[in-house]
Amino acid sequence: MDKETTGAIKERLNAANKIVVASHVRPDGDAVGSLLGLGLALQDAGKSVQMVLVDGVPSSFKHLEGSELVVKEPNGEYDTFITVDCADLKRVGRVFENFGQPDINIDHHKTNEKFGRLNLIEAEEVATAAILTNHLPEWNYPITKPIAAALLTGIITDTLGFRTSNTTPEALRQCAALMETGVDMPDIYMRSLVKKSFPAAKYWGAGLSSMEQKDGIVWGVLTLEDRKRSGYSGNDDADLINMISAIDGNKVGMIFVEQSDNHVKISWRALEPGIDVSQVAKHFKGGGHAAAAGADIPGTLSEIHPLVLETTKELLGL
Repeated sequence: MDKETTGAIKERLNAANKIVVASHVRPDGDAVGSLLGLGLALQDAGKSVQMVLVDGVPSSFKHLEGSELVVKEPNGEYDTFITVDCADLKRVGRVFENFGQPDINIDHHKTNEKFGRLNLIEAEEVATAAILTNHLPEWNYPITKPIAAALLTGIITDTLGFRTSNTTPEALRQCAALMETGVDMPDIYMRSLVKKSFPAAKYWGAGLSSMEQKDGIVWGVLTLEDRKRSGYSGNDDADLINMISAIDGNKVGMIFVEQSDNHVKISWRALEPGIDVSQVAKHFKGGGHAAAAGADIPGTLSEIHPLVLETTKELLGL
């Protein structure tokens, strides 16, 4: 931990009055959890806070207190701009193109580009929510029950329910401390990781029927037509990558998700120790962790699909 950086962030937060907090496009549980955790803590301290997700809050996280306050674009004046759970500035979305350099960048991705004026990057932590769990009290922001629910969601989802290889005793202790505020962890676990809407289940069916495996890679494809047929409203994979990654006998799991803006979103998962998929994502101007990474690549699905499979195989020596 960098005491100088955490001390400087404490001072910057104390001096801030009108704050914009943003996280990444296609938000996952850690994006939503860290955004709400920090945003609600700052609001409790009497500060004016805009919490921004350009794609809005996914339905599986709308039960979290404060989620109704999240907006899709910032509005009005601000004196402090904070990003959470973003490895690079492009990830917050186009509405921030004219915002310039964030004042504070808090993240746990090893590929973080340190694009803020103050950068708190702790890649050893299992989630950005875990970083905030450690530092909010140190910055004199109490963790109330609603804040704890948000932070717990971030840790549970980024560890896939404590199943990722980077899960540590410290992460479990963090969750235990958050539970002591009265948060119902089994309920959060079920809502964020287990339960799926009927359209999401139909969308999964399309992805599962497309699956292939070769040379140690197992992958699935989700097209725009699949999304339309299923009635799924998101532009992500509805966490299907986690199901694909559970298939035995492979070294890497992948999913290709066709986007409406002539892009393809790709997620990688390392299924064996020693495989670093972040290097593949970085090759395609994406980022993430050794065990889990992603990228958005311009082009059509028919172009991107074979190129990315071949590059993944080459870079990982499969």
